[in-house]
Amino acid sequence: MSELARLRQKVSDGLGLPAPAADIADKTVRLAEEEHASDARAVALYVAVSLSVGAFTAALIALAVPYAVTAALACFFGAVLVGVLFYALFGKSFPIAGTLPADYSDVRLRQTQNRSLIAEMQESMGDIVVIRNMNRRIVEANRVFREMTGCTAPEGMSCEEIGIAFRPGDKVHAYDVEIATPFGQRIFSWHDVVTRDLASSRLMISSIARDVTEERLALAEREDARLRAEKADAEKARLLATVSHEIRLPLSGMLGMNHLLSQTKLNQEQRNYLDGMKQSGQSLVQLVEDLLDYSTMEAGRFRLNPRAENLRRLIESIVEMLAHRAHEKGIEIASFVTPDVPDYLDFDPARLRQVLFNLIGNAVKFTQVGGVVIRARMVDGELQITVEDTGPGMSEAELARIFGEFEQAGPLSQRSAGTGLGLAISARIVREFGGNLTVSSRRGEGSTFKLVFRPGAAPAETPDSGRSHCLQHTNVLLIAPQGVAAAVTVEAIEAFGGKCILIHQPEDLDRLRSGPAGQTADLTDIIVDLRISALFRDALRDWPQQTIRRTLLVSPEERASTTHASFDAWLIRPLREKSLIDVLCGRLRGIERRDAINDNHPDVGFSSRVVEGVSGIEILVAEDDAVNARIIRAVLEKSGYIVRTVDNFQALLQSVASGEPRLPNLIISDLNMPGGEGLDVLPDLLGTLKEEGNIPVIILSGDAGAGTTEILLKAGAGAVLTKPADPRRLVEEIRRLLEAKRLLSS
Repeated sequence: MSELARLRQKVSDGLGLPAPAADIADKTVRLAEEEHASDARAVALYVAVSLSVGAFTAALIALAVPYAVTAALACFFGAVLVGVLFYALFGKSFPIAGTLPADYSDVRLRQTQNRSLIAEMQESMGDIVVIRNMNRRIVEANRVFREMTGCTAPEGMSCEEIGIAFRPGDKVHAYDVEIATPFGQRIFSWHDVVTRDLASSRLMISSIARDVTEERLALAEREDARLRAEKADAEKARLLATVSHEIRLPLSGMLGMNHLLSQTKLNQEQRNYLDGMKQSGQSLVQLVEDLLDYSTMEAGRFRLNPRAENLRRLIESIVEMLAHRAHEKGIEIASFVTPDVPDYLDFDPARLRQVLFNLIGNAVKFTQVGGVVIRARMVDGELQITVEDTGPGMSEAELARIFGEFEQAGPLSQRSAGTGLGLAISARIVREFGGNLTVSSRRGEGSTFKLVFRPGAAPAETPDSGRSHCLQHTNVLLIAPQGVAAAVTVEAIEAFGGKCILIHQPEDLDRLRSGPAGQTADLTDIIVDLRISALFRDALRDWPQQTIRRTLLVSPEERASTTHASFDAWLIRPLREKSLIDVLCGRLRGIERRDAINDNHPDVGFSSRVVEGVSGIEILVAEDDAVNARIIRAVLEKSGYIVRTVDNFQALLQSVASGEPRLPNLIISDLNMPGGEGLDVLPDLLGTLKEEGNIPVIILSGDAGAGTTEILLKAGAGAVLTKPADPRRLVEEIRRLLEAKRLLSS
């Protein structure tokens, strides 16, 4: 026996416990080997005696012993052989008296001691122990059972007769048991096991139960707390949705009236007042959006909706929207996406737009001198976007708390312009993307925010799309003021395979022309920024190579008042990648055109192409707020549409009922109006319109949640716009849906 086995045996003997299973198995094997050895010895003895008798008999016959003597000896030895055979076969069936009863008594003693020890432990822990027969009558019960039930002699009774109520549990033979104890109603976790009694060999039901009253009460309290929390979250969500709707309603009126007033003839002072009103209204809209996003994230209902999207267009559109704000402050703004970034990547464009708009908007807000640059590139399959500014920078203390909720940096005069939730929400969105948002900054040197995540369709090695060498035959002279815009333009031209020389002063041009002839001989393009074009007008007029393409670089605010006819093409700051490449490749001449939605010029109204061919088109507007209805009517009538209005769901349903002689070409409906719940009424209406008249529907909603928008779009809505809806966006959506309807009908 090993040292460990001997130690285990000593501990077992001292506690009165049965031998471990391993020792029992060893003992069983050893006994079997001994029995096998004894059987082999008996058989060997029988064979040896048989051979001896056979040899002796053969010797007698050989010595010619008389037959009678030989027969007598044969009978005698035959009887001996039969006895030896019986002994070999059945001798082990007669054990030595007293051996087995001693082992049996020892096992019974150990089992009794074990049961006593376990019973003492269970009673000290307050556990109930009951043994019942197969008729469920109690045979034996411990002291705890008698105390808890108040029954001093439970033998022969069933648990139900004593008053114990069983409730099925999650497992077989497991129950929750309620017992009316002297200490009050208690709950026990009851477990049954079928065993065999050693003394009588009868099957018995052994039960053990433990008091779990406190655990069950705590579980019930936790469940109740969870239900209360869910109810509170639902009520908070309803409150926020209601408040959001009630705030968006007057906001729509304010911004809508502001837009209509901006279309009238105003002097510069009046236009400045309108711009201030518009900025205040947009700040309030952003406040509502931040609070709703924060509430959604806190409730754990935030979800991403990734799809394939063009990152270049998304970044350029955000930069163009914020360019007017930057140019008003006298700072520059530019963006550059490296050629290795694929055309389409999988991400949530709405959420990425929200993050970038916040980062770039903050950079523009806090930067007073210099500019803001946005760069995007691929690094080991990850998309890296940086927003750099030349603003005041941040201290170490501000950096430590910049991503906290309701935290702001910068001077107090600028802190009041926001809630301090923008960066906290942006950081959470980027974490949902599976990436991270970091910042580096030094006081007086500006800040750099870096956004890194892995898009869904980002390959490990991005193929070359041809951008890196599309300008390989281009040599550009860029005449522009010092700043981030000129630096980014040079960086872009060189990244696309071209060459670029940047100059800022007329003296730089004189040195260039007086230098080696090769520097200017192979020039293909000259790009001149309007801000310093007057300084170079005479020098450019006398330029010897008149075949060089000349491009004027203007801001959106400058293009309407610029009449320079000596240029082959005009580009608008901030530059678009496609426009820059098209101009330098000779594919674009004249002034660059930009769509109305992304146009950042403040005085531009609806483009003429929106109002072409709309004569006779009738639009039904369902809006219960009189101010918003008046704004929508004015916007649509200015665009050439015929407008009819209703102010509740019943009137809307009657206007499109079957048999109505005059159906509208398109419907614009508010989500919340008298006469029913919008999410109940509108899906049914959308299904009817799709089957009968194919009438497109635009829904205006104060609920910016993705769930509401998804429900309405699945039901058949052509578009869902969040209030306050941008009038330009509304007209563009109308035109898109009417064009799709025309193509479908043709």
